Amino acid sequence: DHDPKMPRLDKSFFLRPTIVLAQRLLGCKLVHVLGTEIVAGIIVETEAYLCEEDPACHASKGETKRNRTMFGPPGCLYVYSIHNRYCMNIVSEKAGYGAAVLVRALEPTQGFGIMSAFRPVLKPRDLTNGPGKLCQSLGIDIHFNGEDLVESKRIWLESASESVDFEVRSTPRIGISQATDLPYRFFVDGSPFVSGRARVHSQSRDLFLGTGLCT
Repeated sequence: DHDPKMPRLDKSFFLRPTIVLAQRLLGCKLVHVLGTEIVAGIIVETEAYLCEEDPACHASKGETKRNRTMFGPPGCLYVYSIHNRYCMNIVSEKAGYGAAVLVRALEPTQGFGIMSAFRPVLKPRDLTNGPGKLCQSLGIDIHFNGEDLVESKRIWLESASESVDFEVRSTPRIGISQATDLPYRFFVDGSPFVSGRARVHSQSRDLFLGTGLCT
């Protein structure tokens, strides 16, 4: 079960503007139960995708079979496949709106051996410094599409630790071809697990929010 010192996030947490949720998710812990084992990590990078005036959002042209989950209740996972990988998004705002936050990167805190088995890499930071990488390392696939983070017994989010302090920076989103100017990417400044180039950080990339398991 989840750590009582880190309360599991409820529905009200996800029922907020997408850009706000994208920032509030930073520092929160994603927990996935695999049988008797647990893999977990702290979210250090997100991207917001809005239904209105955001052509990069899958829901921008209305509801389809593929994006139907985006129009569901807040706190559900919207998982889709791209280039033989999976990307995990968290539905935001009210049901029927069609917006979500992409989880781009995690700092691993638990289950390092399992992650390494799923995704053998030389550097620990390469386990989860990208949306497809973190899904592979955590064992997240299309079967998690529609999973409710509030009610699920196998995957959930825990609130950020009050003892952890960090700065949030924003840039345009990366890896997309439309609306590339919108500053909807948010990340923990100085985290070595954030994807992309180091120059977007204002400090050395040596800030660890968790246990330092992967140092």
